[in-house]
Amino acid sequence: MDIPQNTLSLLGMLLTAYLIGSVSFAVVFSKLFGLQDPRTYGSGNPGATNVLRSGNKAAAALTLIGDAAKGWFAVWMAQRLELSPLVIACVAIAVFIGHLYPIFLRFKGGKGVATAFGVMLAVQPLLALAATATWVIIAVFFRFSSLAALTCAVFAPFYYFFGGMLVWQAHLPIGVALITIAIFLLYRHKANIQRLLNGTEPRIGQGKKT
Repeated sequence: MDIPQNTLSLLGMLLTAYLIGSVSFAVVFSKLFGLQDPRTYGSGNPGATNVLRSGNKAAAALTLIGDAAKGWFAVWMAQRLELSPLVIACVAIAVFIGHLYPIFLRFKGGKGVATAFGVMLAVQPLLALAATATWVIIAVFFRFSSLAALTCAVFAPFYYFFGGMLVWQAHLPIGVALITIAIFLLYRHKANIQRLLNGTEPRIGQGKKT
């Protein structure tokens, strides 16, 4: 049985988004800067926060930018092709899943905060601005980076639908994609959540407690 061309195009788009998400900039820039593999120290998480533990702020900053950029690029590409909101939503989830479970790192990736931000930036820049403001407020008052990120993830879908009533046009599939991303972020941060409940989560500027 022949597969419809539009189905093949959709699968190709989702695969491309997944592969883009699978590129680990933490590993890439660690190699370029001659640093230790971020999976072998600290939290073992291939992300900007762990790269920062190497002491190289430039590598950490580039990792953060790269991880956000791939989330933005995949969704932007789908938008430029004028695909439906449902397909754009699927692309957003695919690139995010690629970061969490990258094929190039045997499906052991980062936690996805920067990539989620990149997705939001492409979906609606004002949404990303609202998320950034939320992160700053929580980080300043509570001094927990993980709590700030989780708060952004939980509130992002609400911001999206609320903004859709006032400023931009909201689409249900994209809102569902943001909810899905938030659920994955909560799951990937389950250890951080447990430390927050136990009072052992390190605050911003502190070293990780043993």
